Amino acid sequence: MQAVTLNIDKSKITTAIHSSVPLSVTTYTLPHDMELYMTAILDVFLEALGQQHMTDYLNYCLTEMLNNAKKANMKRVYFKEQALDITDEQDYNRGMQTFKTETMNNVWYYLKLQKEAGLYIKMMLQCRNKEIKLSVHNNVRMTSFEHERIQLKLRQARQFQSLDEALADVLDSSEGAGLGIVIMVLMLRKLGLDEMHYQVYCTRQETVTQITIPLQQLKTQDINQISQNILDAIENIPQFPENITAIIRLIANPDTKLSDIALHISNDAALAADLLKMVNSASYGLRVPCQSIPEAVKFIGIRGIRNLMYSIGSINNIDYKRNDEGRQLLQHANRVAFFAYNLARNFAGDDRKLVEDSYVCGLLHDMGKMLFLTAYPAISKQVTEISVQRGISMQLLENLYAGVSHGEIGALVAEQWNFPASIITVIRYHHTPAAAPEKQRRLTAFIMLADMIDHYQNNEIDFYQFEPDALALIQVVSEPQLKKLAAKLSDAYEYELTRIHHMHELN
Repeated sequence: MQAVTLNIDKSKITTAIHSSVPLSVTTYTLPHDMELYMTAILDVFLEALGQQHMTDYLNYCLTEMLNNAKKANMKRVYFKEQALDITDEQDYNRGMQTFKTETMNNVWYYLKLQKEAGLYIKMMLQCRNKEIKLSVHNNVRMTSFEHERIQLKLRQARQFQSLDEALADVLDSSEGAGLGIVIMVLMLRKLGLDEMHYQVYCTRQETVTQITIPLQQLKTQDINQISQNILDAIENIPQFPENITAIIRLIANPDTKLSDIALHISNDAALAADLLKMVNSASYGLRVPCQSIPEAVKFIGIRGIRNLMYSIGSINNIDYKRNDEGRQLLQHANRVAFFAYNLARNFAGDDRKLVEDSYVCGLLHDMGKMLFLTAYPAISKQVTEISVQRGISMQLLENLYAGVSHGEIGALVAEQWNFPASIITVIRYHHTPAAAPEKQRRLTAFIMLADMIDHYQNNEIDFYQFEPDALALIQVVSEPQLKKLAAKLSDAYEYELTRIHHMHELN
């Protein structure tokens, strides 16, 4: 068979890590080049997390899991060819006597049958909630006999302290999987884990083998040192200017009228210009541009003004134009804000507060990344120097304050700026809405969807990486539906940008 060259998209792997979404690769016959491709993806994944020390151990485990899944699929087609019932114990034992020899002698025939039957092998990788999950799925359920054998081997593995002991023991070679499981357990021990971190279970349609690894990224002293630097930096971040905090105080006063807020904004030329710019942005999609402050204030209301103040204050406090990366982050933020607002308006219209908060939450969801990658390079340099002194990898450092932790860092800054709880929650949990407090969980899920849709439009993630429960919020069950919705949102955003630019030219 001719080898197939498969390129690894490192940017997709990095995006998946930063967004806490799964990576998946599926094959039907698991040729050798596909096996190498999967292990190479695991290598890049671990390198991005600064976990290269796990590579050799997990590569062995992955290879063993893949081949066990391939063997399980092949058993199904072999038993069917032999007219044997794989769920019957006598048939099972009879079939296993000849399975290995006959399939090895005619392997391509049985692999062809596997593919024709639609039996797949799927590797999945995910870093979420400070854990790495490496799993292999195949779409047949294991029998009770197979499950019993696996559990027996796991119990046996506890007895061995070394590979020599395992090899010296008499192991069942009829299926060839017994020794492999024992070696996997020994490999996990090398990582400070035990057999409890290795699971084999069935879902309705699949058998899943999974290794769960707590992410011990840094020594405690290193974490404390870097965290302290970040906290010190947050304390030194400039507060909102008085003109904005004054309006926020007005809004907090229940006796304040919209006319009072409008008058206060009108007396500040810069703030008035910022307000009109925001109201006339693509996110609101006004058909006729708003020219007066009272009209703008009336249009978006008290809650809208509050959210705009936080938006304007945050953006003014962050110098996005410092470099290209900052400008790209701001463009992404604007698109997510537009997408989130329109998704919420169309699919959560019954929740007025959610719709009103969706724009500002979309705009500020990546605030942690924005702050530490673009606005405060001196802080990044200082923390980088600590990493060099302590021998911490750059991948780990970047992941700490720009990857999966940027939500926490952004939330800390939002707390420092006295943001409302809803905005803080979304910033903190926008990659993991299931972990958010129930009150803000739905809003957080809409922001996650808007964020992922923008990444999807840029070919940075794939359809399978969307969680079905989240897609249900926007009534999407298939990729064609998602493509249509994503294209519609993107086209609407570009249309609004063009229309607003044209209006400004006319004025």
